[in-house]
Amino acid sequence: MKLRTTVFLLGMILALSSAASAHPNECSNLTIKGTYAFTVHGQILTPGGPLLIDGIAKTTFDGHGNLTQLDAVAENGTLAQIWRPGTGAYTLNSDCTGIMTIFNQDQPALHLAIVVSHSGDLIHTVVSDPGVAVTSAAERVVTPKD
Repeated sequence: MKLRTTVFLLGMILALSSAASAHPNECSNLTIKGTYAFTVHGQILTPGGPLLIDGIAKTTFDGHGNLTQLDAVAENGTLAQIWRPGTGAYTLNSDCTGIMTIFNQDQPALHLAIVVSHSGDLIHTVVSDPGVAVTSAAERVVTPKD
């Protein structure tokens, strides 16, 4: 009987300690430090009709709120520039939501709302600028070790 009680109490202690340490993951700018591959889809609404947007981007986050990016984005099926460079800034809240701003040469700033999931391995975005209905999804780029 003592053995059952001891095993039961030990099991309860382990269960309670696991529950206490299983707090929700909190995010910070460091959560997305590294490089991500984005896929971009959507449209820009203009008086002349919508411009269809499709593209890819390689974005590197420094863990301190700064980013660099290379993108290749087609408008209505025409790719204007391959690997257009950009820079920007981001802020990630503890609940894994945040904002991102991207600056590309000769373009207005692009503002995005972001959500980070899967412990920082995935990023989902939507452009928050009026007249732009564009979303993207990204996954962390993992490179083989040399």
